[in-house]
Amino acid sequence: MTPAIGILLPTVSGRGEAPGDVTAAASHAEDLGFESAWVVDQLVAGTGVPVLDSGIALAAAAAATTRVRVAYGVLIVPLHPLAWLAKQVASLQHVSQGRLILGVGTGGDRHGLSWAAAGVPRRERGRRTDHALQVLPRLLAGEPTRLAEDEDGPVVTLAPSAPFPPIVVGGMAEPALRRAARYGDGWFPLPAEPAVVAAAQARLEELAAGYGRPVPPVTASLMTAITGDPDLPARDEMTRRLTDPDGMFGIPAEYVPSVLHAGPPGEIAARLAEHAGRGVERVVISVAAGNWFRQAELVARARDLLGGPAQARP
Repeated sequence: MTPAIGILLPTVSGRGEAPGDVTAAASHAEDLGFESAWVVDQLVAGTGVPVLDSGIALAAAAAATTRVRVAYGVLIVPLHPLAWLAKQVASLQHVSQGRLILGVGTGGDRHGLSWAAAGVPRRERGRRTDHALQVLPRLLAGEPTRLAEDEDGPVVTLAPSAPFPPIVVGGMAEPALRRAARYGDGWFPLPAEPAVVAAAQARLEELAAGYGRPVPPVTASLMTAITGDPDLPARDEMTRRLTDPDGMFGIPAEYVPSVLHAGPPGEIAARLAEHAGRGVERVVISVAAGNWFRQAELVARARDLLGGPAQARP
């Protein structure tokens, strides 16, 4: 089966550079036949890399399109006050006419300034995320809901109500796999070697069986730098950006060769074919460098070499 192909919109830029035109990028992604358009979520990226607010970026993307799904990739749930998070998700469902995919995660340790700025202890992130996933369905349904985990918190009713979006749970640690098995309509593993992902997927299958739920299908990720773009920088410059310890990614240099996939569209099509062979439902492309619009066109060419556009299940 040919996986559906999504793409991350250019909401993050290099230090001192402006983020891309999100509305134009979303429209371009829809015109190219991408199944979904995704945005990253972060409050303070690294030590201050420019990154747009994810909810506002998705609202702009939804307003500029009519068919492509709009998605968090992924929303760092514990950084957001629960009631505001629910209000934002419901509002995005309305303005997108039900096209939202709610990718969720607990966040990592790299962006420490985010936790400090939000006033959220990192040690509470897993518990806060699990609690949010338990009560979000009631909040979006417009039901009276107690926000706090204890019995002393307020009961609130949010309006308007909205259909609950599909949830794609990110992460590969045991708590993330449990979260995906219990709540997820999809699983978003980190970029990793196929054997590592396969082992995590086997564990996910065990956990899903324990909850009496179907195994969440895989949404994989692929970072690309496709040749045929005059603005594509040299490999050294791409590596510098990806490994910048104060930047968005901070990837250890030894992992860059396994994370960054560079080459012509045919080579990227081969990587997509590998994912298809493992039963992946969707692949989300992250453009590592170059002109985002040209890179998106080259990704679409690689997709078409594989077999053309496909749609993931709702």
